[in-house]
Formats: sequence, structure tokens, C-alpha cells
Amino acid sequence: MEEMEEELKCPVCGSFYREPIILPCSHSLCLSCARNILVQTPDSESPQSRRASGVSDYDYLDLDKMSLYSEADSGYGSYGGFASAPTTPCQKSPNGVRVFPPAMPPPMQPHHQSSGALLLPIGPRNSCLTCPQCHRSLILDERGLRGFAKNRVLEGVIERYQQSKAAALRCQLCEKSPKEATVMCEQCDVFYCEPCRLRCHPPRGPLAKHRLLPPAQGRVSRRLSPRKISTCTDHELENHSMYCVQCKMPVCYQCLEEGKHSSHEVKALGAMWKLHKSQLSQALNGLSDRAKEAKEFLVQLRNMVQQIQENSVEFEACLVAQCDALIDALNRRKVQLLSRVNKEHEHKLKVVRDQISHCTVKLRQTTGLMEYCLEVIKENDPSGFLQISDALIRRVHLTEDQWGKGTLTPRMTTDFDLNLDSAPLLQSIHQLDFVQMKVPSLVPAPPLLQLEECCNHNNSATLSWKQPPMSMVQTEGYILELDDGNGGQFREVFVGKETMCTVDGLHFNSTYNARVKAFNKAGVSLYSKTLVLQTSEGPFRRMSATLAARLQVNSIPSPLEFLQHAEQESCGSPGPFSRMSATLAGRLQIDAMPSPLEFLQSPDQESCASPVPWFAFDPGSAHPDIIFSNDNLTVTCNSYDDRVVLGKSGFSKGVHYWELTIDRYDNHPDPAFGVARVEVMKDVMLGKDDKAWAMYVDNNRSWFMHSNSHTNRSEGGITKGATVGVLLDFTRRTLTFSINEEQQGPVAFENMEGLFFPAVSLNRNVQVTIHTGLPVPAFYTSRASLQA
Repeated sequence: MEEMEEELKCPVCGSFYREPIILPCSHSLCLSCARNILVQTPDSESPQSRRASGVSDYDYLDLDKMSLYSEADSGYGSYGGFASAPTTPCQKSPNGVRVFPPAMPPPMQPHHQSSGALLLPIGPRNSCLTCPQCHRSLILDERGLRGFAKNRVLEGVIERYQQSKAAALRCQLCEKSPKEATVMCEQCDVFYCEPCRLRCHPPRGPLAKHRLLPPAQGRVSRRLSPRKISTCTDHELENHSMYCVQCKMPVCYQCLEEGKHSSHEVKALGAMWKLHKSQLSQALNGLSDRAKEAKEFLVQLRNMVQQIQENSVEFEACLVAQCDALIDALNRRKVQLLSRVNKEHEHKLKVVRDQISHCTVKLRQTTGLMEYCLEVIKENDPSGFLQISDALIRRVHLTEDQWGKGTLTPRMTTDFDLNLDSAPLLQSIHQLDFVQMKVPSLVPAPPLLQLEECCNHNNSATLSWKQPPMSMVQTEGYILELDDGNGGQFREVFVGKETMCTVDGLHFNSTYNARVKAFNKAGVSLYSKTLVLQTSEGPFRRMSATLAARLQVNSIPSPLEFLQHAEQESCGSPGPFSRMSATLAGRLQIDAMPSPLEFLQSPDQESCASPVPWFAFDPGSAHPDIIFSNDNLTVTCNSYDDRVVLGKSGFSKGVHYWELTIDRYDNHPDPAFGVARVEVMKDVMLGKDDKAWAMYVDNNRSWFMHSNSHTNRSEGGITKGATVGVLLDFTRRTLTFSINEEQQGPVAFENMEGLFFPAVSLNRNVQVTIHTGLPVPAFYTSRASLQA
């Protein structure tokens, strides 16, 4: 009940209502407070005069509101709208409502009559009352404040509230030091302690039918007991007996007889009392539900405060860790860059010092020759001089020519040809901001395969799918997965927005399982039903086993990469998905087998070896020091150390051959060529770990290397313009190398099984270009025919 206390306090004085009266706006005021906020108005502004002049009683309401809302704060404001009512200073009540003191009578002004007497005209005046809660202005009639009804219900509620806050209920029959009451008789209306109840109210005889209640319940019952009947405000001797529906107020019989409410609809007071109680109870039920929800909501908000504090600490720690990681990465990169600068510095110093040493030796030799020639010139023996003069003249000219062939030109510049491009990083730092980590959306439903549109032709399969008809969740794209045709693991072969995909280059006479799932920013859906595809037997009986389909799915983008690039392509920027065929929704080549159309166009070449797929180097998996050009077909490095770069295509079946031409070869470095797993180390020479199989070569000889083991040294190196071939044969599980179309050494490695990627390691002194789609070289096919 403590929450109700504010409802029981006067908005003017801030205390419990004393003799509360009801204003026509349904708000209440203490009678004494109402007297304090009265404002006197002249007779010309009385209700009678304003009605005679056609002015409504509510015309002053807008004036009052204007004066109120122009105050610096809300509440009851001063009035300057009445010409005869001077502005008076106001006080402030405890709850913030401004209270005006009683209006002072206007100063008396002398009025001179012909007789010379001084008269003080006192015109009739009326009172204006403004509700301090709704700011509605009311003009009092001749009855004044007596014209407002007393709020007896509010008086009763205040009385019961004050009683409830008093001390515990005491027995009413104890003579000395009353004990705490234990029961209350509803019929006797008396509180008893246990001894007095047994003595004065035994449970027998007529008293046995009385109803005994607990003290608290008895107090409530007493509150509900009938109180004295209120009387009419216009006729104080008459009790309220009817209720005027139009005026919404209780009236007495005399009010109906006098005609004030004769034309109004009236109803019985008791019936309207019960009806309004029922309406109030129903309204309270809804309000009670809202109050219950509000309490639960407050509990939720308090829990949110604690959760926000915990999440804030956790997020701050995560942010600090992320920033520290960025700083650590920048420091590591700084060390690497400084190391490169130091290497460049040492290289320049070495070149300059070597040139200084060389020039010093030649200068010493030249100076010695000059001094010797001067001494020879001093000789006076002509025959002796002529014997050596020709030789000396030739030596002098030869030495002079040696100095003239760029010897006096510095071999190294003092400037460093290194320019740190920090603008993108600075821009990224400035753009570093938070992103929405949790998207309040739902995961899409599993797609439905459209079996009537799915078909296969030769070694190609076309699959079509759609979202469920009743699904309302937005989909960002789809992922198509196929197994390897042998019941192995599924692999992603397509990621995109399209709902149809044609997969080429499957095995002939094989059974594939296909399934599709959808994804959006909230996550990935469940898989669709698995579709079984059977490819045809194939028209080429003499096709070599080396032409078996080779599933290459390493270049398919992940869903995250698709979401990152889809936004770029929607803005007009070319991306990896813009190269998809427009005629077929995402036509992808997923292995190295030629299409049937290629064989039909060249029927005479059925028994020829099939070319491997076209591919390039992969910037995504390469070491950061690798430099790409020529559509990722040419690579070099900006580091003196060896760095590894892989090809985009991975191979696990068939025969594959590719070549690398040496575009630049300075200072006799040792580049390495071969194959590697995707997890190979990228910052060391290829073959240093157990994830790579390579041949490294200089200008004179070559070695095979795997797990840092060097074997099979072979004579013959590389120069600028040389060609290095790599042949990976899964049918024999071997890896073979060649230089300038001649096999280099024996078979390099055997027992090659699994998924391998073309790989190269090089430094800044080497630049190579890869050539793919090549037939198997002659030295290998001839050897294979001999073995057969």
C-alpha cells in the first residue's frame, strides 16, 4: 500500500488531503488549499456577464495554458491575463506545484464627488480557480467553494490507510494494557484477544453463528461497512438518491423537482454504484496485468544491467586483446621490414666496398706503373730505353683502357629502392570500426531439389533447387556439394546465388551423391535430400586411365568469401563470381577431364593424352612477399629469403604436366620446383618440411629434396630462358622433373598419394612464369611405351 501514498496527497500542499473537494475536472484539492489558490476576477468577467456577451467558460482555458507553458518549469504559473488582477509572487508546494497567496484587495483610489467627499467604489468581484494538475480554469458561482462536492470516498481511503500504518490491532475488551487481537467478530464488530474471546464470546448459543475473522481481514470488513450517507451540495438536508447520467454526478430528489436535472437521464444510485464498481474492477484487471508485466520487465531490466556490465568488461578485454594483437603484428612486420632494410644496407655496403677494394688495387698498380715509367724516362741509354719502350707504351694504353670501361662508375646507388606503402594500412586503421556481430535473423530452411529439372548428359550433371514455398527467411546464397564418385567425402563444388548449376568433367560410368544447403548471415541451413546421379558409360573405349576425372574443388570460394565479394559485385566492381556463365547458373569445371564435345571435334585424337586444366598461382595461399603479375601466371619475390607459392588447382588422380620458364636469374640462386600439401611451410625453401616434394637447382646442378633430405645430385642447371618441367603421374604414383624437355635425373619420388598442389619457392633474384594445359612430354611417353 505504500505505492498508493502519492495518490492520497494534495498536489498543492503535498500532505494528506484534509476535507478534500472534487473539482469538475475530477481532480481533488484540500479545501484550505483551494482557498489559497483562488484568483479574484472583476464583475465584467463573471459567468453571467461572459454568457451575456457570448463568451464561453472555456475561453480562459487557452489563456491559462499559454501563461502556464511559458513558465520556465511545469506547474501552476502566474497569471497576467486578467487586467484587474495584478501579477503576484508565488510560492512552491512540496511536490513542485506553484501556489499563489490569497489575492490582495486592489489599492483604493479616490473618487471626487461634487460634494467633495471621498468615496471608495467597491465593485462586485468573482473568483477563478485553476486545477494545479490539468490547468483547467474554473469560475466559481455565488456559492464559492461550497459549490464543490466533498470527496468522502477519498477521506475514507485516507483514514483506512492511516489506520493500517498505525500499531497492531489491540483487543477492545481488555481493561488494562490491551493485548494484541487475534480475531474479530464480523457481527459484533469487536476485536478480541484469545482470553477475552473465550470469556466474552464463547462459541456456543446464539454466538456460535457469528463469523470470526483474522484481525487483518476484519479490518478490511470494517472498511467495507456502510458509512454515513453523503448529502447533496445544493440541498444540504437532502441525501443523494439518484445519479444523473449526463452530468455524471449524484443528485437528490429536490434537484429533480426544481428542474435543474429534470430533462436529464437519471438512474438509481445503487444500480449505478454497482455498475461503476464492476467497470472499475474490470479496468483494474487489465491494469493489474500491465503492472505484473511491468514488474517482470523491471526484473529483466535489472538483469540486463548486470549482464551489460559483465559483457562490457568482457568486450573491453577482447578489444584490448585485438588491438594488442594488431600492434604485435605491426611490430613483427616492422622487424621484418627492418631486416630487409638491413640486408639491403649490407648488400649496398658490400658492393661499394668490393668496388673500393678493386679500385684501390688497380690504382696501386697504375701508380706503380706510372712511377716505373717516369724512372725509365730518366734513363740516358737510348738502346736500353728502346728495348722496353714499346712494351711500356702498350701497358700504359692497356691500363688506360681498363679505367675507361665503366670502372669509375659506382656499381651501387646510395638511394634505397624501397618505398614503404603505408597509405592502405593507415586508411584501414582509420576505418577500423565495430561491426554488428549478432544478426537478429533466422537460418534459412533447407532447399528443395527440383527433380524434374535435374539431369545428366555424358559426364556432366545439371542440378536445380529452390527455397521452400512457405519460407520467409532471406537467403544469401547456396552451397552445392558432391562426393568423389566412390562414396567418399563430400566437397563443395559451387557457392553462389543461382539456383541451378551444371557440373562438368565427372567420371564416366560412376555414381555421385549431391546435396545443397542455403546460407545467410545468421548461419547455414540443413542439407537438402541427397540426390543420386549416374553418369553414362562414355563413347571412348580407348580412353586412357590417365584421363579419369580429377575433382578439383580448391578454388571454390567459401560462404564467407562469397558474402565478402557479393557486395563488391553489386556495386559494379568485378569479383570472382562475375566470371560465371550467364547462360548457365554457375557452370564450373571441377576436374581435369576434357568435355565430350572436345573429343567429338577431334575424333582422330581419342587415344592422345588429355591436357590438364588451366590454372595459375594462388595469391590467397602464397607468402606475403610473393609478387604476382601476368594474371597470376608470373611470380617473383621481394625478399632475399626463399618464399613458397602454390598453384590454384589440386590433383589427386590422373597424369599432370606443367612447365615453368625462367624469366630472370641473377646471382645464381637456388629456386625449387615441385608439389606440396596445402599446409606446407611458406617461409622456407620448398622441400625443407615433410609437406613438399621438390627439385632445387642452380646454374650447374640439381638435387631432390623432401623433409630436408638432399638426394640424387645431377649435373645440369638453369639460366635465364630455361624451362623446368614437373610431371605428376598418379597412375604410377611418381613425380619426375625435366630441364629443357630432358629428364633431370631418375624418377624423383615414388608412392605419391593424396592431394597435391603445384609449388615453387624462390627469392628476389628469380622470376618464373607457369605454363599449364600441356601434353605429357615425349621423353615420358616414349619411356612408358617401352615399359609397356
